[in-house]
Amino acid sequence: MDLAAPAHSQQLDFNDTKTAFAPLSDNALRKKYLIFASINNNLLTRAGTTLLKSAFRLRLPIKGVVKHTVFEQFCGGETIKESEQTIQKLAEYNIKTILDYSVEGEKTEQAFDATTEETLRTIAKAKNSPHLPVCVFKVTGIAPFDLLEKIQRGDALNPQEEAAFERVRERVERICKATADAGVRVFIDGEETWIQNTIDALAYEMMLKFNQQRAVVYNTYQLYRRDGLKLLQDAMHMATMHNIHLGAKLVRGAYMEKERARAEEMNYPDPINPGKQATDDLYNQALKYCMDNKQRIALCSGSHNEYSNQLLTILMQKHGLKRTDDRVYFAQLYGMSDNLSFTLAAAGYNVVKYVPYGPVEKVMPYLFRRAQENTSVAGQSSREFSLIQTEMKRRGIKLV
Repeated sequence: MDLAAPAHSQQLDFNDTKTAFAPLSDNALRKKYLIFASINNNLLTRAGTTLLKSAFRLRLPIKGVVKHTVFEQFCGGETIKESEQTIQKLAEYNIKTILDYSVEGEKTEQAFDATTEETLRTIAKAKNSPHLPVCVFKVTGIAPFDLLEKIQRGDALNPQEEAAFERVRERVERICKATADAGVRVFIDGEETWIQNTIDALAYEMMLKFNQQRAVVYNTYQLYRRDGLKLLQDAMHMATMHNIHLGAKLVRGAYMEKERARAEEMNYPDPINPGKQATDDLYNQALKYCMDNKQRIALCSGSHNEYSNQLLTILMQKHGLKRTDDRVYFAQLYGMSDNLSFTLAAAGYNVVKYVPYGPVEKVMPYLFRRAQENTSVAGQSSREFSLIQTEMKRRGIKLV
């Protein structure tokens, strides 16, 4: 089979907007249209982000407006309970949920402990719900960024820092053990290259403890990194040497502009691939590598790229995997790429949506970062907007 040109009799139609937007009423579709019309305008997105940051800093009464527009589009709610409606709505279409407590930028031990406890609550929720097969956390949500960076640099830690990192390790282990006990999975999100080695070390330490019988702990591999595939291959070697299962979540990446700016400022080689095609090629190679090693690797493909999703369905068939094989999951962000998620789910594949939640004002840094990413990814928002327009025309919906 020629993997360079995925054409198959059962090739999925990711242009099927009727399936993609089936849950949306006409009014909800109009609302989505207006939000993506704004997002699709890079100048408006940047200006709006600046204005919103200022408004929240000045404590202006804008929470209600934000909650019922951009927050509602990309988040499940402010709490786990408030997100229940989103969980159930997705479940009606055979789509599972990853509850993602998306509070970023916290810096105190009290905040790290609070985030740990909230993550444990998502795991407790998942234990009793067939709709929540996966949990997730960011290490920077439960650890000081500067400490992770200092460890990666190889600098000696003072006694206070040693104690702080031991608390980080304890938080990570509590989360991973609770996940194992609950019979679900946990994804450790990828972050910046200058702290990622420290995160990787924690992830592999947890895999050695909890991935002996199945993949409980998944590390994230960012394939916009030049060394992304090599890191995955090295992890596979480690897993083989220790006879454990490797949980691998593949993404293209989320910090491109920040990575390049830092590399230029500090005069070291850009760690990011030179262009989109190089990243796409590396990502698809990583998919193939995971499928070739399916006996040991459990895969989640976190991709908004139509080609990569189509390719993975073909690879699964080539390797004789059922669409429901729990070694393979497809994942997209809530509020985006519903043409992928709903089409894959309708065809019987394992699909999960990352559903961010948290207090509106505390989730805004996450949404600002997503907005910045969206403007830097060529064609992403335009593709979303085009699909919405197609569905509106199909339904005969006018804006007025």
